[in-house]
Amino acid sequence: MDFLTFRERMYPMGCFNVNQVLLWEQDFDRNNLTRWCRKGLLVKLRNEYYAFPEFRQVPDAARYVANRIYSPSYISLHSALSFYGIIPEEVVQITSITTLKTAKFENSFGTFHYQNVKTALYFGYERKTLTNGRSLLFALPEKALLDLLYLNPFYRTEEDMENLRLDEDYMQNELDRQRLNTFLEKMGSKALDQRIAKLKRVYDI
Repeated sequence: MDFLTFRERMYPMGCFNVNQVLLWEQDFDRNNLTRWCRKGLLVKLRNEYYAFPEFRQVPDAARYVANRIYSPSYISLHSALSFYGIIPEEVVQITSITTLKTAKFENSFGTFHYQNVKTALYFGYERKTLTNGRSLLFALPEKALLDLLYLNPFYRTEEDMENLRLDEDYMQNELDRQRLNTFLEKMGSKALDQRIAKLKRVYDI
């Protein structure tokens, strides 16, 4: 198979895995992928996952890749909080929640970190549609905050909460307090309850 035929077929997917290729062409020679990566025509994202290098120029490509190469997962923690403008830092690493084992992948699209939670805590996300029509799973702001404090127990004191430098205007006027409390109850963690109580005092929510 020539590369142009392959590219025409697979490029609309954004990124793809070997099984998707084989569904299209059962006799596809996997050695082509290695050869095309060596020539710079493809980028290897992780074992059996690939993308075309031009896809790096597409808005939100890295976030889309994060959702695709390790599933099920949804973007959360610092990455989601930065997206919503709740924390001031621009986040380089994309952090996600998964029910699979904790994992980390690095490729030319970025660094992707996945933190494991039990199935009962895998909720509080929505499907966002990107400008190019593709979609991905993204934590709601309240769940991103809860995920952060649940998975990082070193945030314990009111001073720790202040050091998060959360946007006070967002916390007081845009954060859905009812949703935060509903999600908090569903998570069923007394330690998290205590951390959120301190967070509420610091940010007056």
